[in-house]
Amino acid sequence: MKEVSNAMCRQVWSLPQLLRDQYADLEPKCRKVLTTPEIFSVQRIVLTGCGDSHAASMAVRYCFESLTGIPTEVVPAIELSRYYSEKQLGFAPQNPLVIAVSNSGGVVRVAEAIQRAVKHGAFALGVTGKPESLLGRSVTRILPLAVPPFESAPGTRSYLVALLALLLLAIRIGEVRGRYTMDQAMDYRYDLLRQADALEECLPAMDGQMKALADSWKDLEAFDFIGAGPDYASAWFGQAKIYEACGKYAMSVNTEEWLHLNFFLRRVDRIGTVLVCQGDSPALSRARELAVHAARDMGRPFLLVTSGKASFSDLALPTVVTPATDHVQSGLLTQFSPLCLLAGYLGEFLGEENGRGCKGPWSFAQGGRGITQSEMIVM
Repeated sequence: MKEVSNAMCRQVWSLPQLLRDQYADLEPKCRKVLTTPEIFSVQRIVLTGCGDSHAASMAVRYCFESLTGIPTEVVPAIELSRYYSEKQLGFAPQNPLVIAVSNSGGVVRVAEAIQRAVKHGAFALGVTGKPESLLGRSVTRILPLAVPPFESAPGTRSYLVALLALLLLAIRIGEVRGRYTMDQAMDYRYDLLRQADALEECLPAMDGQMKALADSWKDLEAFDFIGAGPDYASAWFGQAKIYEACGKYAMSVNTEEWLHLNFFLRRVDRIGTVLVCQGDSPALSRARELAVHAARDMGRPFLLVTSGKASFSDLALPTVVTPATDHVQSGLLTQFSPLCLLAGYLGEFLGEENGRGCKGPWSFAQGGRGITQSEMIVM
């Protein structure tokens, strides 16, 4: 691993080997976690989580529908626990399949949501690194994660593992249901694994580019992270890392809504604008229009994050290129990497402590108390 100067960026540099190791661990687990009859009984899938786990759920939602052929929705944990219609829980035996993601397993709202789902007849699968946790004790079945210890930083390694686990699970469900052949399923799996080598090759240039950009952007006042579909989840995740690493104002917004709302903001020269768009995105035409307006017409500090530079080459935009993939879902495993590097270096240049060190006004969150010691109400 290259010598880099902050923990968050070191987490990014560790991702290629982490992906290799986690693929070996998770691929057989995902084959066995659900039985064939259970897979065939699923009529609807609900993905839920908080924070980075919510981002992972958003990222894979359309991949789940495409790979499994099963209608899939993402419901934030507090909405699943307090608002979601009981009539949609247990509408058929062991339905819907509710997949709750939490590496720590200690987030009260996620456990509350899954306990409510089970209470009203849903089948609950927990994706967690702590089977003995509150979440682990609340679900019907567990897909256990085993993220190796690493120095603390805003969640980067755990996000990769959550994405990988969910994608491998979706591939397995689709394979069992006959959506594609076993050979095609293995091609999907190997394409996920190939991202380890591809990211490893990209990282030296990507790291230098993001470090230089962070140096030039460190005095900006705010940041917009933009994307559509799965790309929006990476944008959301980028916004979250800015909050955690440097505490600056940031917003995530979908590509269409940016052109309805965010462009009205004043001081355009003080807003870092990051557009995430895979080169074959169905929203490519709108992303190109946005890029022209934001970067050229408005002169905003701008960065394009894409695996398809050729799709934007005529626009001559500041661009960081993420690895190309054979299958669209695989790009989710690497697309967020430059956003973490950018946030990590911004925090370093600003002299910020991750999460403000949970000191002073932030002390209520020390040790995760703000999310692990909330009152639980199972409705």
